[in-house]
Amino acid sequence: MTGARSDTADPASSRIATVHLVYPHGASVGTPDAIGRNLGARLERRYRVEYHDWTARDRITPAPDAALVGHPHPLPGTVFRRSSRAAGWGRVLMLAPFVTTPAQVAFEDGVVRRSDLVLAITGPYWLSVLGASAVAHWAPRMRRLDLAIDRADFPPLKAGFNPPGQRRFAYIGNNAPAKNTPYLSAIAARLPGTDLAWFGTDRRPIEGLRPLGWQDFATPASRALIGTFDFLVTVGRSDANPTTILEAMAWGLIPVCTPQSGYDGVPGIINVPLDDVDGAVAVIERLQGLPDQELRRLQADNWRALDERYTWDRFADAVIDAIEANGRPALGPDSAVRRIHLAWAAITSPETSPLALLPSLARNRLRRWRRIARRVGPSGSAGKG
Repeated sequence: MTGARSDTADPASSRIATVHLVYPHGASVGTPDAIGRNLGARLERRYRVEYHDWTARDRITPAPDAALVGHPHPLPGTVFRRSSRAAGWGRVLMLAPFVTTPAQVAFEDGVVRRSDLVLAITGPYWLSVLGASAVAHWAPRMRRLDLAIDRADFPPLKAGFNPPGQRRFAYIGNNAPAKNTPYLSAIAARLPGTDLAWFGTDRRPIEGLRPLGWQDFATPASRALIGTFDFLVTVGRSDANPTTILEAMAWGLIPVCTPQSGYDGVPGIINVPLDDVDGAVAVIERLQGLPDQELRRLQADNWRALDERYTWDRFADAVIDAIEANGRPALGPDSAVRRIHLAWAAITSPETSPLALLPSLARNRLRRWRRIARRVGPSGSAGKG
């Protein structure tokens, strides 16, 4: 889907008049749609903005007064990857979640080489380990962006915390490899008296967690349910900047996560070590006994951080600064061996290679055809249900 929403931008103060934004931008309050929609609305105050579906396969015509900003799709031939190859752009900015794990980001190496800057949506942890990673050469071209939420979409839900020893922990998400849920199961096995529940669905269960299924947190019933929990826990090993952490903060829950979930040393967010069951259990047992006033202090710290740091205005300002910047920093030390390694990782990745993605794309297309068939009916008229 492609379309312009605004022709009101004044290009007089900028050499960029139009931004082609390649990012999901639907109505959902969750990411990735919330990113494209909120960023686009703020870019419209300054530029003419054209929106593009990141799965599209067209090629956008470049112009010297236009910026290409967005998220490359893992599949070759998609719109951002095709368009970034064209000469004549005023600016090319890659905007995407970032971790240093080659299986997740290796396919982006060519896009990074063609971009003026890389806007990395990620927590501080991943830039702290960038220099020792397979993509260390990206470092000079990268700028880190904190993710954001609109607090109106995630109102406070907690009037108080459960008593010491009776506090409840929730995991929200799927069972993807980056989420490291077997580790969560191992922690749960060591805490049989702790209520550790799972909000979400997947083809595989998460052993040891009480399944509560997918929940629509826009409904009063689901909000009331999540409000009975005290902590959000996520133990990812390769998670850029999970939105659930910010959402939980807004609701009033205290996030508990591995540094590899992106957030490391952030006041108000409790860290547990990666793949160290004893260490993680010790942290959770300590949280069970914290005084109520300490939990309220952490809650207040998180609400203040959401108001001051994790905002869409701040996010958009960083993108605008990158659009208005000049030049393209040189990449760091590189080698043919590094390029071969990343190319092989992209081809063989179980998460981003075309061979890995095609079955899920086929399933999604089949589901779409079935939905259309149900709506239209066999005769071409509106079907029932």
